[in-house]
Amino acid sequence: MGALYVCSSAYCGKVFGNELMLVKRQLLASAVGFAGLLFFAFAPLSKIRKILPLIMLVCIVLLLATFVPAFNEERNGAKRWVKLPFFRFQPSELAKFAVILYLANFFDKYQRERDLEERSVFPAVVVMTLFVALIFAEKDFSTGLFLFLICLLLFFISGIKTLWLVPMAVIGLPALAMMIVWEPYRMERIAGYLHPEEFSQGVNYQTNASLRAIGAGGFWGQGIGNGLTKLNSIPEVQADYIFAGWTEAMGFVGVAIYFVILCVFAYRAYKRAFMCPSRFGAIGTFGCISAILFQSLANVAVVCGAIPSTGIPLPFFSAGGSSMIVTLCMCGFMINAARGDENDEGESAESIDDVLEVLNEAGEYERL
Repeated sequence: MGALYVCSSAYCGKVFGNELMLVKRQLLASAVGFAGLLFFAFAPLSKIRKILPLIMLVCIVLLLATFVPAFNEERNGAKRWVKLPFFRFQPSELAKFAVILYLANFFDKYQRERDLEERSVFPAVVVMTLFVALIFAEKDFSTGLFLFLICLLLFFISGIKTLWLVPMAVIGLPALAMMIVWEPYRMERIAGYLHPEEFSQGVNYQTNASLRAIGAGGFWGQGIGNGLTKLNSIPEVQADYIFAGWTEAMGFVGVAIYFVILCVFAYRAYKRAFMCPSRFGAIGTFGCISAILFQSLANVAVVCGAIPSTGIPLPFFSAGGSSMIVTLCMCGFMINAARGDENDEGESAESIDDVLEVLNEAGEYERL
């Protein structure tokens, strides 16, 4: 919250007349997210699997609501938000969690399917394509591409034959290239990344201002609340560029601390994913931690100018209640999976050994 206050106080004071406006909103979102964390941390995995169709349905309805004028909210030409009674929500954030849970559930059932001839990943491909297409239709290209890559990663680590990835690549890559060329501002971002000096006052303005703020932090940083003047030149710094505020305030030491915490968090989560007795919990944990880790790295890379600008927030830091709520729900699920759920369907040692024996005989099992 300290980084959010540093980055948003001047903006909130000018726009809302209250320097703590965004901090208060983030605290409220954190409270809702913590409730979600408790639910996904203590609800039996078998119960989560049973309500998964409801989660998917709610997510689809919210994604479709972004196209209804009475419910959506448009910003910078993108329709990513739904106006709910008490707050705005970004359904694409929920979509990441919902699709990860769906694929974890699907791949668990796929591996336990005894009739090898009945196996097909076509339903998973359809669901993935549906959600990614809806997010792309909202003009949220970054989130759609990010979800697509996370899905491909789950396909790969779940032991599915890589042959299925060929048609995905043949269809997906040209489609992505077409979408980039279709929107001029996306081409401008790529051109700005390749030729930064020619777009210093245009598409690269935020990145250049961010680099100045990072440089101003030095080794020890300027400290929270000590007049971080460089931040004033970064539009919407409290959102996607909040890492620049953290760096200016805390310096190289603060950046090192952040990456140490992120690496420890990722190491422990991946370790639990590979040790989890439930395939559903293992794949779900792998997907959740991969989404949080890769999103964090992608955001930092954008702030540092290492990759073209995107609209992906920094988990736990950026202003945005939707991201905070969903991220905390993901953490709750990972806690649950790490504890292990003996009541999860098909998890007993006998059933696992039986399935592995069948798959080994068929020569189709690939170790997770």
